[in-house]
Amino acid sequence: MNAMGGHRQSQPVAPNAPSETRELLPFLDELIDEIEDTLDIISPNAHLRMTLHLLKGHFEAKTITPTSLIGASRAPYATANRRLKEMVQAGLIEQRPRTRTGKSFSLHPSEKLLSQWVQLSGRLRRLAEGHFGGQATGRESRDYYFGGSYAAAQLIPPLNVLTEPFKVPGGIRVLVHGDPTFMVMENLKRQFEQALGTPINQRAFSIDRLREEALRNAERPASRYDIIAVDLPWIGEFAEKNVLMPLSEAMDVARLDPADFHTAGWKAAHWGGRPYGVPAQTTPELLFYRRDLFAKAGLKPPATTDDLLNAASVLHDPRQGHYGIAWNAARGTALGHTVLMMIADFGQPILDLPEIAGGFDTDHLAESDYRPTIDTEAGLRAAEFLLELMQYSPPDILSMSWYERVRPYASGKIAMAFGYTLLAPYFEGDESSPAHGQTGYLPHPAGPGARQIAPVGGYVLGIPANLPPERLAAAVEALAVFTSPEAQKLFVQNGSRTNPRYSVAADPEVRGASSIFDAVDAMSWRDELQFWPRPPVPEICGIIQICGEEFHDMLRGISSPRDALRRAQDRADALIRPNGKP
Repeated sequence: MNAMGGHRQSQPVAPNAPSETRELLPFLDELIDEIEDTLDIISPNAHLRMTLHLLKGHFEAKTITPTSLIGASRAPYATANRRLKEMVQAGLIEQRPRTRTGKSFSLHPSEKLLSQWVQLSGRLRRLAEGHFGGQATGRESRDYYFGGSYAAAQLIPPLNVLTEPFKVPGGIRVLVHGDPTFMVMENLKRQFEQALGTPINQRAFSIDRLREEALRNAERPASRYDIIAVDLPWIGEFAEKNVLMPLSEAMDVARLDPADFHTAGWKAAHWGGRPYGVPAQTTPELLFYRRDLFAKAGLKPPATTDDLLNAASVLHDPRQGHYGIAWNAARGTALGHTVLMMIADFGQPILDLPEIAGGFDTDHLAESDYRPTIDTEAGLRAAEFLLELMQYSPPDILSMSWYERVRPYASGKIAMAFGYTLLAPYFEGDESSPAHGQTGYLPHPAGPGARQIAPVGGYVLGIPANLPPERLAAAVEALAVFTSPEAQKLFVQNGSRTNPRYSVAADPEVRGASSIFDAVDAMSWRDELQFWPRPPVPEICGIIQICGEEFHDMLRGISSPRDALRRAQDRADALIRPNGKP
């Protein structure tokens, strides 16, 4: 179903893809030419030639026809035609009618091909740097290596006003989380109302109440909201329970420019191979640390869990009201998230996911072939690590949750804190904060044998499955506007510290707003942004709650680490088995 009827069809624009996804295309084209011209025995690789031509056309917003793609293959017509059909059958190429008769159509890279290309281009860049560029991994060296100042050319313009204002009764109705980023959106409501030409009514809830309201809304005959914010771990549950409409049923997903989103954030919006929302916030949980305190104590930024414990012990001075570290330790949802992330810090996901290069495979979760992995060696190490962290935490740590862990850090009472980037405004926007201008941003320190990661959190904006059809076109337009590069830049300029798009991170004005964007961008390029620590299966909220209860009892001294792990494992097994598990 195409929801664009009745509203202006947006004109195609060249996607703001990250630099290497675009700069690598001519480089590979020329490299293949050199190889084939030098070694006559090598025949043209039709698949690769057509892929490069198709991607180049996509990034330059040029129409690609079957004839032009076959010509780009440099293979005999019959061979190229077979290769083209193979790529279509493999789901790498989408065909879109150019005329009403459907006899003529254009070719476009599928979401699958774009995702694979973004990941490949990043790996190729790292290989090139490793073999020819030494250890240079800075942003400046990357831009130079692949052809110049990419960032300087990517100044995102202001938000545009739609040429045709919406005609939707009651305006656009949005359900969101009550966090700083969505509150920025509320503060900018008049600008968005002018852009869309219709009123915007926004309701904000805490995380648990937001989920409850979204589930209640799905049971109503007609949705009360046109757009709802969805925490990334809920995607599987909301897809299975028909809370969200698959984006492909509502709109042309390509208009969102999927390649421009941070790979982890975009992939996390999928279930069963289909996207169910558009990233509005990609906000990894990082380690905030006071650079000035570390320098004074002669400490290096912690890269391992042992480094973290050592720094926390050195900077912990409870007699002066100063503490080493703060983290999510309140019973239930808050601590449950910490448990999943800490187990990941020791190299293991909370489910038995197959290991792949760079992490763990989450592409087949909809097939329900998974089991909890809590009572494991990595789980034990994580439990013992949390007990050690308790020694260097404030006395009220077991009641600290999302905001409570960052507020004392902002006031100068805490030397380090685990926190999502969306919480950075608490100190970045307060010049009186001791942490203002003195905060460094790191991925989670890694346990022995594991690699550093930054667990991706945040929200997507999705369309309720029970939205009345007459409101769908307006909801799609509003969704595209709210998640556009122009809107995301506007959020940043007004205090937000989250960003789901590469192009926004490349904007010089955005990068100048906070060092957090350069830090997160670098983590993305190093493949440290990962969402497998909280896999979005339908049972994940239950698993998080279980871990948050059993580990809280352990931290209070009611149970031992092994008892907490065993009970959490048994409860999680019982939660999943009724859903078809043997």
